[in-house]
Amino acid sequence: MHFKDLGLSEPLLRAVHEQGYDTPTPIQAQAIPAVLQGGDLLAGAQTGTGKTAGFVLPMLQRLMAMPAKRDARGRVPIRALILTPTRELAAQVEESVRVYGKHLPLTSMVMFGGVGMQPQIDKLRRGVDILVATPGRLLDHHGQRTLDLGQVEIFVLDEADRMLDMGFIHDIKKVLAVVPAKKQSLLFSATFSDEIKALADRLLNAPVLVEVARRNATADLIAQKVHPVGRERKKELLAHLIKSGDWHQVLVFTRMKHGCNRLAEYLNDHGITAMAIHGNKSQGARTKALADFKSGDLQVLVATDIAARGIDIDQLPHVVNFELPNVPEDYVHRIGRTGRAGATGEAISLVCLDEEIFLKDIERLIKRSVPRETIPGFEAPAGERAEPIVLGRMTIGVGGTRRNAGGGFGGGRAGGGGRPAPRPGGGGGRPSAGGRPAGGAGGARSGQSQGPSSGRTPRPGGGNPPRGRG
Repeated sequence: MHFKDLGLSEPLLRAVHEQGYDTPTPIQAQAIPAVLQGGDLLAGAQTGTGKTAGFVLPMLQRLMAMPAKRDARGRVPIRALILTPTRELAAQVEESVRVYGKHLPLTSMVMFGGVGMQPQIDKLRRGVDILVATPGRLLDHHGQRTLDLGQVEIFVLDEADRMLDMGFIHDIKKVLAVVPAKKQSLLFSATFSDEIKALADRLLNAPVLVEVARRNATADLIAQKVHPVGRERKKELLAHLIKSGDWHQVLVFTRMKHGCNRLAEYLNDHGITAMAIHGNKSQGARTKALADFKSGDLQVLVATDIAARGIDIDQLPHVVNFELPNVPEDYVHRIGRTGRAGATGEAISLVCLDEEIFLKDIERLIKRSVPRETIPGFEAPAGERAEPIVLGRMTIGVGGTRRNAGGGFGGGRAGGGGRPAPRPGGGGGRPSAGGRPAGGAGGARSGQSQGPSSGRTPRPGGGNPPRGRG
């Protein structure tokens, strides 16, 4: 099958061809015709399968086929709204809109927190067909009446599972309350959990269901490996692997923001160019680090899980888990940054004795054992024993015991600062790594800052103040 067989118009086919693509990925082959028919869609595909083009291309075609209804001042209203969980992903999706829509007279913009509102207001005043936004900043604009969502014809929830993990369920409900009830709704998700199905039941009307990979699967083209290592030898081993393998464009994940900064400093001190990217970094710093990494000017990007969904780089060869995530689903998202769209990739995990419980959870989730390979000289020293891991206000002890800072024990896993919160549909959820509690009714948002503080006070018992607007 070729893109020309999917019913796309000539300007879109030309843009796709100019990007060097001819054959659609499985998610694109199924999603594009379904969206072109005008109905709602629920699509699940593992990360890196090309799902962004799966909704951007047919969305552009449908907007061109439906004349815009201009307002009294002759401005184009917002006709399509794409909601994403992170700034980086929002910027990436809006870039795809511009790339694929380059031969069409449609306008687009990206909107997120951490930057001034006035330039965004100025763009909105000129009229925008397609708006890509994070939930917090979108609701800030709506609250100040600087945008009107009453003419939205197509609504897209991208990375919906991450939305729930980051506690955006209430913001999603607020957005749904202000967009038209009659619209085409598309829900895309890297994983396809029961919570996503429950959300889809509330948001979508008789949707077409597309799922091209079993939930929480890892791409077959990703070569996964574990290097057992002594607790104090991880930094040395990482530097050794990068230098001895002559690695370039290495994406490295840590659990916590302060560890992210320290690791980047260590690598730079040892002759490896590295920058850290996490929620406490300014938007300018995050944008520069990502741009330098994509261009190849930066050898290593050290990131917390905020970047697990927002980095899309063709042929990214290496992903390293410097620390395993305490939420096993995040492992799938992390290593999905490599082996994308048919390319091969390598995912390396540096695992000390303290993290064996995390590794067991990951292998149980992905239904496979990850091969171990010990690098001589970096193994755990004789007599080293597993120690509890402190994640904010939660301690994960040897053997998997969870204990909060006050000495009590709990059944959930917490990230750096958050406390367990239920996911939608009931039941105790697990906050994601870095302190973002799982979404759901009453789920607080804490830890990784997505932007300026909203000024809200912490919830009783929470670890950190709630996360700022996206």
